[in-house]
Amino acid sequence: MDSAGLRYTDGPTVEVDVLIDAPTEAVWELVTDMSLPSRFSGEFQGAEWLDGATGPAVGARFVGTNEHPAIGTWQTTSTIVEYQPGRCLEYAVQDPAQPAARWRITLEPEGDRTRLRQWMRIGPGPSPLRSAIEAAPEKEARILDRRMSELRRNMTATVRGIKELAEAARGGPA
Repeated sequence: MDSAGLRYTDGPTVEVDVLIDAPTEAVWELVTDMSLPSRFSGEFQGAEWLDGATGPAVGARFVGTNEHPAIGTWQTTSTIVEYQPGRCLEYAVQDPAQPAARWRITLEPEGDRTRLRQWMRIGPGPSPLRSAIEAAPEKEARILDRRMSELRRNMTATVRGIKELAEAARGGPA
């Protein structure tokens, strides 16, 4: 999408992917560790399961901690809204009916390798980003463009980090 046309109400998305020289089962074990991305992301600091949950399942909730130089540190509660073991994990941030964002991780076998995709959509629910846009609506496209670039950078670092871990465990390229 052209950054001049970016609008929060359109639910802008980011998607990154990487091909990993490791079987799907090995990659799945890594992507279901909800705190693992904190090793690679400059923003995400970690997650903890809530309500006695010990891993992903539809309806399971976790609290994630993030940090950004312009905002500081904040936490969000997310709910797993789709879970297909070995294939897909999706969660909604804050209110599942009107999420601040949705995040999805999918795995697709490609021979003895695995395609890892991480996708996210902003909105439609309330968020600090939406509040910043409401405070300066004339800067909406620029605010979104900057945020989407930050998200893409962190997501790319995360999928590459997972690739390195999975391939190192297998004894493949790292």
